[in-house]
Parts: sequence; C-alpha cells; structure tokens
Amino acid sequence: MLPDPSISVLGPDPTHRKCILNGNAFQQDVIQSFNGWQYAAFYSALSEDASKEPLYIHLSRRKLPEGKWETLVFDDYPQTTDDGHNTVQLGVCPGDGTIHLSYDHHCDVLRYRHSQPGVAQNPKSFAWSASLFTPHLSRLPGLGAEHDELFSYITYPRFVQLGTNLLFSFRTGKAGLGDDHVAVYSAQTQNGGAGAYKYEVLGTNLQGVDNNPYIHGLDYRNGRLHATWVYRGFVHYEGWDDPLDTKHKQQRGPNSAENNHNICYAYSDDGGRTWKNGAGELIADLAKGESVRPDSGGIVAFDIPKGSGLSNQEAQAVDGEGGVHVLNRDAVDGEQKWKHYYRSPDGTWTQHALPHVQSVKGGKRGRLAVSKDDDLYLILPDHNAPTLTILKASKKTKYSEYELVWRRDGFPPTEPLVDTTRLEHDNVLSVFTRASNDADLDSTARVDVVVLDFKL
Repeated sequence: MLPDPSISVLGPDPTHRKCILNGNAFQQDVIQSFNGWQYAAFYSALSEDASKEPLYIHLSRRKLPEGKWETLVFDDYPQTTDDGHNTVQLGVCPGDGTIHLSYDHHCDVLRYRHSQPGVAQNPKSFAWSASLFTPHLSRLPGLGAEHDELFSYITYPRFVQLGTNLLFSFRTGKAGLGDDHVAVYSAQTQNGGAGAYKYEVLGTNLQGVDNNPYIHGLDYRNGRLHATWVYRGFVHYEGWDDPLDTKHKQQRGPNSAENNHNICYAYSDDGGRTWKNGAGELIADLAKGESVRPDSGGIVAFDIPKGSGLSNQEAQAVDGEGGVHVLNRDAVDGEQKWKHYYRSPDGTWTQHALPHVQSVKGGKRGRLAVSKDDDLYLILPDHNAPTLTILKASKKTKYSEYELVWRRDGFPPTEPLVDTTRLEHDNVLSVFTRASNDADLDSTARVDVVVLDFKL
C-alpha cells in the first residue's frame, strides 16, 4: 500500500457552480513540473473575501520538492460561463522558457496568453506576478489574421512538449461534427539561424466525417507522438446548421456519449507533421492537406459499437518502452466495466477489466500515469461517493495484474490529474484534485483544489 500523501491547498473550489471547472480529464497538463519547479492552474474567486462570481484564472508555482506555493491571479479576465468544457490549460515551452495558458472555450474564439521568455528556465530571477504575462490574446504568437477563422470556434485546447518545442492541439466544430488540429511553437529560422519562437499551423491531424474524434491524450516519448481516440457519430437535429445554435453545448445534448464508438490509434515520428497507423503505414501528410480520417486503414484498435458506454477523452499514457495504455470503459460483454487497453511495444493490443472499482456509464473519468520504474498507476474517482482509489499495474506483470494500493474518502467526485513529468523523473505522484473535510456530498463544507504528493 502507498503511504498517505502530503496535501497542499491551492485555493477554494467554486462549488456554487453546477459544472466542475477544476478537474476534467481533458486538462492534460494543468499540473506539471519543469526545471525543478511545479506549476498548477485553476479557477477560483478573485480572493477568499470576494464575491463568488465571477471566477478568475489562478496560476501557482512552487520549488520542488516541498516549497510553498506562490499564486498569481489574472484579474483582467472574468470567467462567467457555467460550463465544464471551459477549463484552463497549461503548457511550458522548454526552448524559450515561456509559460502558456489557453482557457474558457466551448466553441469559442481563441483565448490565450503567455509569459515572457525565460520565466520557467530561471524562475528565481522573476517575482511571481501577472505582469510577467501578455494581456488576453485571440491569436497564437506569430500568427496573423489569415488564421482567424480557424481559431474562431475552438474547444479542448491542450499542450504537449516536443523536445524544445511546444505543440498546441484543439478541436473545431461541435460535438459529433468536428476536427482536431495541431500547431507547433518553435524557433523560426531567420537569416540562416534560429530566431524568436513563434507558432506554425501544421494542419488537421484528425478529420471527422459525420463524426468527431475525441482524443484520450497526446504523449511524446522517445521522439514519437502517440494519439488514441474514440469517434462520436453525429445525429442531425433541427437547427444543427444554424450559426447561432447552442443545443450542442448542452452537457447531454443531441449528440451525447451514446454515439461514441471504437478506440483508434496513430503515431507521428516528426512532431505531428505526418501520421502512421499501428502497422507503420503512412496514412496522412499534413503538408499535403491530408488528415487521418475514419476510413484510414489500420487505425481501429478495438471495434466497439455505439451504445456500449464508451467514454470520450478518458486517459492515455505511454511507458518507457513505447507501450501505449488507454483507460476507458465499455459494456461489450453485457456489463459496464472500467478497462485498461494496452498496446505492447510489438504492436499487440490486449484489454483487461479493472478489479476493485465499479464503472458507471457516463461516470467520472480516471487518469493514467507511468512511474520512473515504468509501473502504471490508475487514479480512479467514484461517481457517487467522495472516494479516490489508486491501482498499480507493474511492468513485471506486463501490466496485466492490478493491485489496490490506496483508497480514501474526502474527495468529491472529480476527474484527477497528474504531474506526469515529476512522476517519471522523481517517482513522486502529484495528483491534482478537489478535497473536502466532510464526507457528506450534500453538506456545505468547503471544497478546496489540492495537490496530493505520494512518494513511491
């Protein structure tokens, strides 16, 4: 069993909202480490003494292993929409030390800001203040008006470190009818040498055809970018093509998770510019205007029909040997089960139902993370109780046996997030979640955004 973690509080969670903004599975790296410091982003009121509304982005940092959190607040952008999609995303570019935020999207124009160079490379040299960052932006750094239409209707932004560069992924369109795109922030060549870091749009990596892809994650390991996803089929409804339509923004709108199907896989060895299927066959060259499509050969890892309880955007992780791990759930065998789907380094896919936990159709999503020892940890919330569970699948069992290593109450249903970099390098499992000092979910007890640190 794991020893109980140390717990640090980032700030109060806005529990008066109907939708949760702090702790959603698609917030890929909202807590992450770089150069011996850890960063975390969340929404909260302007201060503990302020009114509950509006909310503001808070960005915290601390020196590892046990430094005190410093928190800055961006008080120039009030967040007012009660929608669980409208989370904040965090990225750090290793090449120029900039910190990036993208936030408050559900089919909206781009919302973005970034720090000045060097802040993450030399954190002690910078007093932690919102003045280190740009004002609110509606364009990516280095891009002009020619890309405004592409960035006018986006959802689910996420960042991925690619060596010294930073990848930015986002969806356009709506639930059941959309595409995923990628852009890369890198040093642009000037006069034969490296110039300032700017964005370049690479193209549409995943194209929907009467559906849209929902990625479990994007992971970059040993020069390879891995992607797994499910598709959600589109059901036409009255007014679907009206530019002012908002039915698709409903939490359980006309195109819900009932239409999710299949688990798919593809990878890129050149930072997202070209994509191959699991057999190593080229299926898309973005520079030629190509995309991975639903009919691309060899992408389906598991053929799972609609109506099987398959979730979207649950979790993905890649181990040190290139094995790909996916967390999702299905009822293909007649019973709804949480499952671990695994692609071994030789390309063989297997699946195992998880013990010690009960899966709920449409329930809160879990998280996967790989330790320094290449063991897999599965961090699993309960949909109906304030319980958080951690399972371990060790490398020596080929990730086929699942040990219950920790379970405690006091954590309202939240989709936990993990600092994967710290776990990989320091063997410390930092979990971003919400915690309450009262196990009664109907109580008015304070709920905080917290970080749990497990020393493995």
